[in-house]
Amino acid sequence: MSAAGGGSDHFIMRVKAVTRDLVKYCGGVVRSGELTGRSKSEVSRWQHVETPDIIDLPATLALERECGVPLVTTVMAEMHGRRLTDEAAAQSAASINAHHSALLRGQGELSIHMAAALEDGTVTPAEAELLDRAASDLEVRLRAFRSGLAVVKANGPASAATPLRGVREG
Repeated sequence: MSAAGGGSDHFIMRVKAVTRDLVKYCGGVVRSGELTGRSKSEVSRWQHVETPDIIDLPATLALERECGVPLVTTVMAEMHGRRLTDEAAAQSAASINAHHSALLRGQGELSIHMAAALEDGTVTPAEAELLDRAASDLEVRLRAFRSGLAVVKANGPASAATPLRGVREG
């Protein structure tokens, strides 16, 4: 599906950013191609800002079903001023401690990329792409952390060192 058919550049960039995450969660371009019946080249084009192609609905559904995280669907809902409930993400939470650690690592990675980009006082498009990827990763980690907290609020106290009650490890 070509991005030329409509939609804002902002929306297209958001879809491409979450598509990168979705492909990564599903095991990369080869595995995602197998899951969607598409070539690895086509899957790769969905992710890159330099190409007009974006992931289509059947491929989105197949990949989101595989990894259990509705990344593209969430962006589509946000585009229309809506929000998805996050029960599936809560089920994948292993522990508050693990999510907090991942969140801190993601924050550190974003900070490292930002410091490198600002060394010369200019953020280039390539650096902006790296920063966007790091920010997207941080956003995913923050969502998982918040989902873990929601489980604790709903189910009561949980040890930070053990899996949350009512949540399967994944």
